[in-house]
This record gives sequence, C-alpha cells and structure tokens, in this order.
Amino acid sequence: MVSTRYDWPVNEPTELHALLERIGNLLRQEVRRSGAAHGLQPVQLEALHYLSICNRFSDTPQGVAEYLGLTKGTVSQTLKVLEARGLVLKSPDPDDRRVVHLALTGSGNRALEASIPPALLDAALARLPPGRRRPLVTSLRELLAELQQANDGRPFGVCRGCRYHQVVSDTLSRCTLIGADLSGEDAGRICREHQAAA
Repeated sequence: MVSTRYDWPVNEPTELHALLERIGNLLRQEVRRSGAAHGLQPVQLEALHYLSICNRFSDTPQGVAEYLGLTKGTVSQTLKVLEARGLVLKSPDPDDRRVVHLALTGSGNRALEASIPPALLDAALARLPPGRRRPLVTSLRELLAELQQANDGRPFGVCRGCRYHQVVSDTLSRCTLIGADLSGEDAGRICREHQAAA
C-alpha cells in the first residue's frame, strides 16, 4: 500500500488539498489515456459524462458549461466535435426552439463506459475494506456541498433530493419549480436547478 504521509509538517487543509489534487491528477491521467484510445480529449469525456447523468431539464449546452465551469465557446467547440463524431445528438426543445437538448448516442455511451470511471479508481476502491467506502463517499459529498456553497456554484444535485421535488405516486413525481411531471429516471438524475431540501 502506498503511504500518504508527508515528511514535512502540514495543517489539515493543506494536506487535504494535496491529497485531493494528487487523486485528481491520477484520475485525469487515466481518463486521458483511456480517452485517447477512442480519440477523445478529457473535456470531451467530461461533457459525455455530464450528459449521461443529467436530467432532461439540464441537458443543454448551458448546463454543460455550468457543470464543467467552462466558457460557452469552449463548450460549443467540444459539442461540435462530439456531434460530428456521432457521439452526441442535438434536438430542439418542442416548446422553445431557442433551447437545444443534447443526448448521448449508442456510440457516445460506449465511449464513455470504456473510460469513466477509470479502471484505476475501480481497482483502488476494490482494495479498500467495504466498511470504509461508504463513509468516504459521504465525506466527499459533504465536502463538495460545502465547496459549492462557498463558491456560490450550482450544486447539480440529484432531483429527488431537491426542495422542489414532490412525490405524486409510486411511479410519478413533479418539479414544483417548473411545474413538470418527472419520471423515475428524471428524479434519479442531477439537475442544474437543484436546491437542497430543508
């Protein structure tokens, strides 16, 4: 097992930053390698990943830009490449022609599944004792929520955990923010309009 100790005195935030930065770098290297096998850049894989987990109210170029923290121009170029390669399909919103929705094609799903999550992460998690995995995920979720709040960023939380999510029946729920019915699939995906339930 690789040691995570440091030989110099550090405070908790400094050590945590160093650890998260190193983990992020290792995961990005692995994603870059696996993406290169499919001719994809990391930003293109990140866009595919976002589109695979967002709901139908967030599957827009603006949603991609906000989630990835990128400019509209960068996202536009990224989406053009993905569309030209047959990995993403664009379609106009039936109610508002100014809005474009994005969906992964079968090829897009296959490219994503081959790259994210990186095999390196799966292997590392498999070596952790089962009782340590869930607390790790919980702690990272809490840290992410605090960072997003401090940064005034959109949380992109799972729909069913939102204050606007209302259960109508066993198979149907509703978004009270926009007044739309939600399928079980919508409720289980992330949304750019998410606000934590009280």
